[in-house]
Amino acid sequence: MTTKSESKTFQLLETTIADVHKAFADGELTARELVQMYLDRIEAYDKSGPAINSVITVSSTALADADALDTTYKVSGPVGPLHGIPVLIKDQVDTVGMPTTMGSVIFKDYFPDRDAFVVEKLKAAGAIILGKVTLGEMGGGDTHGTLFGSTRNPYSLERTAGGSSGGSGASAAANFATVTVGQEGFASIRRPSAWNSCAGMRPSPGLVSRAGAYGGWPSRTGSLGPICRTVEDMARLLDVMVGYDPEDPGTAFAVGHTPLTYTDFLETDGLKGARIGVLRESMASNSEPDSEDFKNVTAVFEKAMSDLEAAGATLVDITIPNLNELLAKRAGDGAGDSFMEWMNRSANPPFKSHDELLAHPEYQGIVTRRSAGRGNQRAAGANAHYEYLLAKEELMANVLKVMADNELDAIVHKTVEHTPTLIKDGVNPPYVNMKGAPHINTFLVDAASVAVPAGFTVDDLPVGITFFGRVYSDASLIKFAYAYEQATHHRKPPASTPPLP
Repeated sequence: MTTKSESKTFQLLETTIADVHKAFADGELTARELVQMYLDRIEAYDKSGPAINSVITVSSTALADADALDTTYKVSGPVGPLHGIPVLIKDQVDTVGMPTTMGSVIFKDYFPDRDAFVVEKLKAAGAIILGKVTLGEMGGGDTHGTLFGSTRNPYSLERTAGGSSGGSGASAAANFATVTVGQEGFASIRRPSAWNSCAGMRPSPGLVSRAGAYGGWPSRTGSLGPICRTVEDMARLLDVMVGYDPEDPGTAFAVGHTPLTYTDFLETDGLKGARIGVLRESMASNSEPDSEDFKNVTAVFEKAMSDLEAAGATLVDITIPNLNELLAKRAGDGAGDSFMEWMNRSANPPFKSHDELLAHPEYQGIVTRRSAGRGNQRAAGANAHYEYLLAKEELMANVLKVMADNELDAIVHKTVEHTPTLIKDGVNPPYVNMKGAPHINTFLVDAASVAVPAGFTVDDLPVGITFFGRVYSDASLIKFAYAYEQATHHRKPPASTPPLP
């Protein structure tokens, strides 16, 4: 006689939202069992074994939340499109019951009293917030922090997972949750996505609220976004995350620009007839185009271009006038105001002003280490912000004109121009950080980007390509990324975190 356990076909490794929901429907799996499987993997591989070190806090209520969802499922079915799906959240997004640490000793005891808007939406959709994951300290740079140390890349343990959403990328790659959430203000979703063989996107500004997350309004540069093992799961997670939120005025810009579901654009032949501009010019200020590592990434990128053509795309080589000269004009955009918007959501914030944070004895050392190896990426001086606004306007016109002149549906470029850097080089002078990370999308603000795995270098290190497009072209970019993913199937799980016995 075949027992229930012997007949099960559910496999945790590389599972998707659809796989989980099918297992629920077939009676092969409960939400509690799923949460426990992930907790076991976190214990075995994040805290022990290869010690990926991507999870800062595990939810103390995750199993109880799963039990409640299982009970509801038996009575009335799924509560929403993410019923029972364990999610790991970048630790700059507020979740009641867990600290928002920013990866820093400065915030290790900060427990917010309200969920971020996106966390509210995830919970309402039936998701289980499994825990909070590592990030570049204070939301910037590769994933090193005074609270946790460094997060290891599951594909090469001596290397960084990228950043600043490195914990989201590494935990998704290592199968510590079904899906994860990151945040991007520079290249902080796309870089860890590429370096962990994941799909990830920085949505168009305003699609996703930043209320309750560090780095939000009045800045429009940053955006929360999904990091997942598949483009389909990325689209499913995005469906839940989008929506107008009066607490984040930036979401007013996106009203009317969201489809009923992004899954409608998951077309295997989505590249047929598409005109894609190929941007080969190096545009990361700390890249080394003559290096062997850069050339290894280029080789993978060129193979990806052949695969795009084979999938039916028409490729057009393009250059963008004054690209790097204009990108060099980047300047800040009100970090202090954004910080206080976040702090003031709490009834008892740890800091009463941005100046109070700046005066903290640990703060300046953090910023110095984080900024030292980033290259010349932010202009300084009294007129810097004004010059940046002018440069942004000029570059936007140049990009849109190139797309219009060539009748392009999107542009494709290397997600990152180098492979993951060594951790030892990131935590010691000269603090190599964010190496090879393009930031054209967040420089322009009004743009969308989707990163997707493109394979591995000769050194077996992950590489990604990015589909970049006009603001609110997110659905089309998802279509192109999905078609490329389905034509190539480049993702493979890391050897360092295999199935548990």
